Amino acid sequence: MPERLKRLQEELKKRSLEAILITHPANRFYISGFSGSNGILAIGAEEAFLFTDFRYLEQAEEQSPHFKICSWKGKLSEALQPVINAAGWKTLGFEEEHVTYSLYRELEEGLPLELLPLKGLVEELRVVKSEAEVESLRRGAAIMDRAFDFLINTIKPGMTEKELALELEYYLRRQGSEGILFSYIVASGERGSLPHGIASEKPLRSGELVTIDFTGTFDSYATDMTRTIALGEPGARAREVYEIVRLAQQAAREKIRPGMKGIEADALARDLIKEAGFGEYFGHGLGHGLGLEVHEQPVLSPRSESTLAPGMVVTIEPGVYIPSWGGVRIEDMVLITSGGAESLTESPRELIVI
Repeated sequence: MPERLKRLQEELKKRSLEAILITHPANRFYISGFSGSNGILAIGAEEAFLFTDFRYLEQAEEQSPHFKICSWKGKLSEALQPVINAAGWKTLGFEEEHVTYSLYRELEEGLPLELLPLKGLVEELRVVKSEAEVESLRRGAAIMDRAFDFLINTIKPGMTEKELALELEYYLRRQGSEGILFSYIVASGERGSLPHGIASEKPLRSGELVTIDFTGTFDSYATDMTRTIALGEPGARAREVYEIVRLAQQAAREKIRPGMKGIEADALARDLIKEAGFGEYFGHGLGHGLGLEVHEQPVLSPRSESTLAPGMVVTIEPGVYIPSWGGVRIEDMVLITSGGAESLTESPRELIVI
């Protein structure tokens, strides 16, 4: 954590910024290590302050010894005033994507300095993972693989999508997951055409494809995985669509490499799906970054100018979604390496028929 704070302070100096206010929980945790639900960081080139309320003062002292802990109740602007006066700050950056309008108005009216909107400063520091972060993500991916083994031995016709989601969540909790980051997607039969088909009361039926997209949190780091399986013989069309998605996902995993733009990585799978005649049914990007959040930088999409670099962890998750028919998606966690990529997810990608 001290090293991360130092990197941020060096970035402030490079950008000629006096100080920054960090309000986004993931960014706050990344820089300070503080995991309480209420806290804000005020960081200058030489100073670092953590503001929280009385419930978390002892926790903050333990988790963030390299910060000066300040008690905060009432208006944030009033708590900040003494720090700003002592430091002599004339400007204060803030995370424009994470500050509410009401907080902005309070700070604007209550502080005698200029507020500067900043975008993605801490997120840029987070995008390349350290060895310790990669190991946390690798551990999480291995547990997700075990969860998939549990899933294929649990799923059966007659149970509802919601029942399957609950069984899966309970399993992951028992394996140490600290929480889920989105409601599990279990989309069977025609509902498979919904990329975000949250588990419903619909019963699973023999002959259907079932897409399951699930997540967990291990050592504070997010995992993400999707598989589509068949309950009973799925039919020729289902096998055709599945194989197209599988080959597209394989092509992206095998050919993605550092130096690529997000748009180039996306095209590795998208071009293959288009050539097969299903381009109009692949409506989302190829993938996204993983870390303290389940969706973070970099983005792999037809519009992304993000440049991939070793140490980034991304998902590769092409899909085909056909209205009134169903859909297929396969998603792995992948580490960008100096020579290409390493799949952290190892579960089978061939169509499993149960």
